Amino acid sequence: MMTNLFSSFDPMIYYFNMSLNWISITLGMMLIPSLYWLIPSRSYKLWSNILFILHKEFSILMNSNHKGSSFIFISLFSYIMYNNFLGLFPYIFTSSSHMSFTLTLALPLWLSFMIYGWINHTQHMFAHLVPQGTPAILMPFMVCIETISNLIRPLTLAVRLAANMIAGHLLLTLLGNTGPTLNSLLLIQLLIFSQILLLILEMAVSIIQSYVFAVLSTLYSSEVI
Repeated sequence: MMTNLFSSFDPMIYYFNMSLNWISITLGMMLIPSLYWLIPSRSYKLWSNILFILHKEFSILMNSNHKGSSFIFISLFSYIMYNNFLGLFPYIFTSSSHMSFTLTLALPLWLSFMIYGWINHTQHMFAHLVPQGTPAILMPFMVCIETISNLIRPLTLAVRLAANMIAGHLLLTLLGNTGPTLNSLLLIQLLIFSQILLLILEMAVSIIQSYVFAVLSTLYSSEVI
C-alpha cells in the first residue's frame, strides 16, 4: 500500500539503465508548439497579459531601478507553475515535490542575494538584523532571531513548495485507491465528483504556490538591493 502510494514520487525508476524521471522538467520544449510563439494567438495574448501584470507587481515589490530584474522572477514563476501542472498528469514524475528540485531553485537564489547584499550594502544588511525601535537589552536576541530567520529562508521556500505538491497528490491517490471497494453508484456520484473537485483545487494550488515562491523571492531580493 505505502509502496504504491509513494511510487509517483520515486525518482529512482530506471528504463534501459537510465533515470528518465527528471527529463519531465524539459518536456515543455517538445509539447509547446512553435506557432504559440510565432503567431499572436489568443493563448499568446492571454499569457502576455499575465506576464505584464506580474512584471508590474514584481517591479513594485522590488522597488529598484534595475530594469529587467523582474523577468528573473517571472521566469521562475513560469517554470515552477509548468512543473506543478505537469505533475497533475497521470504517470508523469512530479519533480516539484522533491527537495532536490525546490532547493536547487531556492538555495542559489537566496545565496546570490546574501552575497550581493553583504558585499555591496554591508551597513544595510547589518541594519536589518536589528529592527527599528528595539530596546538595547533585546538587541543581542533580535540579532540571533533575525540571523536564524535569514538562514532558514531557502529551506522554508523549498519545504513549502514540496509539501503542498505532495499533500494534494497523496490525497488524490488515497481517494483513487478506494475506487475498487465502492459500488458503481457511489463511484460515479461520490468518488469521481470529489476527484474532479480535488483536481481543480490542485490546479489552483499549483498556480498559488508558484506565485508565492516567486513573490517571496522578490521580497528577499528587495532587502538587499
